[in-house]
Amino acid sequence: MKYDYLVVGSGLYGATFAHLAHKAGKTCLVIDKRNHLGGNVYCDDVEGIHVHTYGAHIFHTSNKAVWDFVNSFVPFNRYTNSPVANYRGELYNLPFNMNTFYQMWGVRTPAEARAKIDEQKKDALASLRGREPENLEEQALSLVGHDIYEKLIKGYTEKQWGRTCTELPAFIIKRLPVRLMFDNNYFNDAYQGIPVGGYNRLIDGLLDGIETKTGADFFADRAHWESLAEKIVFTGKIDEFYGYRFGKLEYRTVRFETERLPVQNWQGNAVINYTERDVPYTRIIEHKHFEPENPAYAKDVTVISREYSTEWKDGMEPFYPVNDEKNAALYQKYKALADSEANAIFGGRLAEYRYYDMDDVIEKAMRDAEKRI
Repeated sequence: MKYDYLVVGSGLYGATFAHLAHKAGKTCLVIDKRNHLGGNVYCDDVEGIHVHTYGAHIFHTSNKAVWDFVNSFVPFNRYTNSPVANYRGELYNLPFNMNTFYQMWGVRTPAEARAKIDEQKKDALASLRGREPENLEEQALSLVGHDIYEKLIKGYTEKQWGRTCTELPAFIIKRLPVRLMFDNNYFNDAYQGIPVGGYNRLIDGLLDGIETKTGADFFADRAHWESLAEKIVFTGKIDEFYGYRFGKLEYRTVRFETERLPVQNWQGNAVINYTERDVPYTRIIEHKHFEPENPAYAKDVTVISREYSTEWKDGMEPFYPVNDEKNAALYQKYKALADSEANAIFGGRLAEYRYYDMDDVIEKAMRDAEKRI
């Protein structure tokens, strides 16, 4: 066999594992069925603007080892995620904080905001009669009350999942952060930012010196690819790896309408969420705001992407798993098979059928590499 590891998928998990294996003296071949490396963090270059082709990716972590690791390949800027919600033309800061509560109710102090939220929650808590919330709507209403739920949660969530909030399990929203401070920083992590020059620089650094091949579909010639390496690192859909023997897992997918506009600044923020149900897209991304230090920021051109969430079907790119009891039970059957594989390692959002932040993916790849290489 020619390689120690065949890595199927060049996203953050595959690229991190391959880098660490290569550093340990192992030979790797990284293949990807797309025509580029980097998985969903790949960026297109449009007149110097680094366009997040598969949606906004904002790196954040409290793990200093992970932060130091990624910064060893490319410096990160100090971008702070501060999205805005648009509900029927009304604008609200996110996450829910004193700016949001002032915009919604005119309250000015934490005590006033807390009293208003408690008043809003009262009917929802009374209707539960001491029982636990049975769906996402009951959970959200019991946490933040009617106004925030109706304007900022309900429509956006139903578009994102393609289901009504009464059909979604309560555990999707275990808690809703309520900040009684004027603080629009979405994340609480110690570190956050965007790679200076875009995510392609991070992927190029991780895969430096490693053999790669794009446009290579593992399942189109599985026997050939498996014959090349002692072990497989698989980052694709776990149900596909096992030929859907127990049935197909469900996924959500995202499509984008990207548009170049002849203006310097179109919406004034990187991300604006459209929270009403009647607007078909979930958010609009203006990519140049991720990197204000980029010389292209001053150009009289910008790029926006409207993001639409939909149910995954064959031929589409799966983006994230559907978190419900049915799919969780089905995944456990596939996981039992994966756990028994001596010569295969499964990692990433699709292979582990779970929603991962980018830092968690890298941390998991680092742990797996330490145990398995």
